[in-house]
Amino acid sequence: QVQLVESGGRLVQGGGSLTISCSASGMPFTNHEMGWFRQVRGKEREFVASISVISDVRTYGDSVKGRFTISTNSAKNTLYLQMSNLKPEDTAVYYCAASRARWAGTRPNEYDYWGQGTQVTVSS
Repeated sequence: QVQLVESGGRLVQGGGSLTISCSASGMPFTNHEMGWFRQVRGKEREFVASISVISDVRTYGDSVKGRFTISTNSAKNTLYLQMSNLKPEDTAVYYCAASRARWAGTRPNEYDYWGQGTQVTVSS
């Protein structure tokens, strides 16, 4: 029984910073790919970042490179997304995702488990 629960989303000013978290239960991070996606109502889910936990290989979507950092605390089974220099276009529901495989890519269908999302709103 895998559960992913995001937290930390809130309203922030443009240019500000925010860290959101994903607490996982029912599976260890060690041998899995973990990721963050975001979605605006009426649009497709967009890849933000992923991490192959065992190798610490990290991948970022083009729109967030240099601004966002994905990380884990494997001992706590927690995934983080540190966001800086936030822009209004970053406004979305952010979802935590996990793959049953050790590696996954940038497509939502490569991930098997999802949280319910946390809303991040960036003001102008």
